[in-house]
Amino acid sequence: MRSILTPILLLFAAITTNSQNKLPYYEIPKEAEEFTAGTVVSRMIDGLGFRYYWATDGLTEEDLEYKPSREAKTAGETIDHVLSLSIVIKNAALKVPHKEVKSEMTFAEKRKATLENLKLASDIFRKSTDVSQHKIIFGEKEHPLWNAINGPIADATWHAGQLASFRRASGNPINSKINHFTGTVRQ
Repeated sequence: MRSILTPILLLFAAITTNSQNKLPYYEIPKEAEEFTAGTVVSRMIDGLGFRYYWATDGLTEEDLEYKPSREAKTAGETIDHVLSLSIVIKNAALKVPHKEVKSEMTFAEKRKATLENLKLASDIFRKSTDVSQHKIIFGEKEHPLWNAINGPIADATWHAGQLASFRRASGNPINSKINHFTGTVRQ
């Protein structure tokens, strides 16, 4: 009995650990049942998260160092920028002033933090009954949520597209089985 139980317990532990380490946005979460300002903002963030997930999945050191010209940022520098934008989005969702966090992180840690920031913000906005209460706060200056839509959300989506182009140019295109329209992955 023990010889059967041990492998089963090990398999269960491996599955549990793997599911706990799974990053958000492999696929876009199920849509909300009703359209509200909060659910629309949430879905915009989910679309960004899905695009970023796949634009950064499986990047190599060579991909991270790639830049299309001498004047351009590398893919790695672009990832740093998207992380910063995700913090602005998360802070607006949490209704707290933005503070830039500088720390040495690996690419995997940056990717995880970015995706988790976006998921947290999306979850908060999905439940929000008054999105006008969510502001981007830089010091004493407050900006309405409109600025989050045309600012960090749109900017980060733009950069996710850049990352997809950069990786294609460096010889490592994104997974051809993803469907941006449905937010799913074909098997």
